[in-house]
Amino acid sequence: MTEADLDTVLEIEGLSYDFPWTRGIFRDCLQAEHYCQILLSGERIIGYGVMSTGAGEAHILNVCVHPEQRQQGWGRYLLRQLVAEAARRQTDLLLLEVRISNQAAIRLYESLGFNEIGLRRNYYPSTQGREDALLMALQLIPDTLP
Repeated sequence: MTEADLDTVLEIEGLSYDFPWTRGIFRDCLQAEHYCQILLSGERIIGYGVMSTGAGEAHILNVCVHPEQRQQGWGRYLLRQLVAEAARRQTDLLLLEVRISNQAAIRLYESLGFNEIGLRRNYYPSTQGREDALLMALQLIPDTLP
């Protein structure tokens, strides 16, 4: 992902979330040299992932596929790329948060080996106030990665 991709990334973000990230947040991630990856179908951006790494851990901060491209395996593909990059960076643990209401994402993460390790109360903004997040983790053990 580069700054030139942000218009399309922001479009997908806005279609996907009630409380989308801003251009400034994405720009900060790029400037902090987080792993910011776009997913292309042909020459069209259809998804993206953002992951930070440090102190032996990786943290998926945002992962999204365009609503018209969902249920086609793109989310699984993108997550596998993030797992592979976390392993390449020699991290031991990959973390993420997910809304407790997002059962489709939870099932996807579990199918890739993520396990629930905690709950972050009132983590996400919601139209009814705040929503809890599950904290999920994948231990990055060579030869066992999805």
